[in-house]
Amino acid sequence: MMENLFSLHGKTALITGASSGIGQHVAGVFARAGATVVLAARRMDRIEAAVAALREQGHAAHGIYLDVTRTETIAAAFDRAEQQCGAPIDILYNNSGVIHVSPFVEQKEEEIARIFDTNLKGAMLVAQEAARRMLPQRAGAIVNIASVAGMRAGGWLASYAASKAALIHLTKVMALELAAKGIRVNAICPGTIESDMHDALSDFQEGLLKRTPLRRFGRQDDLDGVSLLLASDAGRYIVGAAIPVDGGQALAWM
Repeated sequence: MMENLFSLHGKTALITGASSGIGQHVAGVFARAGATVVLAARRMDRIEAAVAALREQGHAAHGIYLDVTRTETIAAAFDRAEQQCGAPIDILYNNSGVIHVSPFVEQKEEEIARIFDTNLKGAMLVAQEAARRMLPQRAGAIVNIASVAGMRAGGWLASYAASKAALIHLTKVMALELAAKGIRVNAICPGTIESDMHDALSDFQEGLLKRTPLRRFGRQDDLDGVSLLLASDAGRYIVGAAIPVDGGQALAWM
C-alpha cells in the first residue's frame, strides 16, 4: 500500500535542467517509480546519452531541447514532449538553474540578468506552460526547485538568493491560484548538494560544512524522497510548501 502511494505509474513527468546533476538524477528516480520521463535541457548530447541509459534499463524515456530563457522554445518543447509520449504532462520538475558567486557590489548587470532570466523568469514561463496544459485535466503536480539560499540570507549570492526567494514566493502564489483547479504546486529548497552547481562554491565549502548540523553535504539521492512525495499521490494534500532539504543549514543561519 505504501509503495503504491509513491508510485508514478501511468504518469508523464517533464524534468528541466536534466542534462546533468539533480535533474538527470531525479529523472532516473521518477522512471524507476514508473513514470514516463521527458528529459529537457539545452545540451542535447548529454540528454541523448541519459535517455539511452534509461532505455537500456527498460524505462520509458524521451529527450527534448529546451532553453528556458528563450520563450519560443517552451511551448514547442511541451508540444514535442506530448507527441513523443502520446499523453499530456502530469508532473513538472522545474529544475533549471544557474548560480554566480561574487560580492554584492561586484555583480555585473549581465550576470544579474542571466540568473533572473533562468531561475525566475524561465521557471515561471515553463510553469505557466505546464499549468495551461494541466488545466483541462484538472490534475497535475508542479515542483519548483528553489534553494535554502532563498530562505536565509548568505553572502556573495545576492542575485542567486534573490531569484530563489522570489521563486519560493511565486510557488505560493501559483499554489493559491491553481489548487482549486486540481494542480498542486510546491517547492524543494536544497542546501549544499553535491553537483555541478556545488562546484561553484568550492572556496566556501569549509564554512558551509560548519553551518550544516549534519556535518556533511547533501547527496543527490537525499532529494529522492521529497521529490517523489511532491510528485505522487503521497503528497496529495501538500500545497504551497517550500521544503528545505539541507541537513539543517537553514536552522544554523537563523
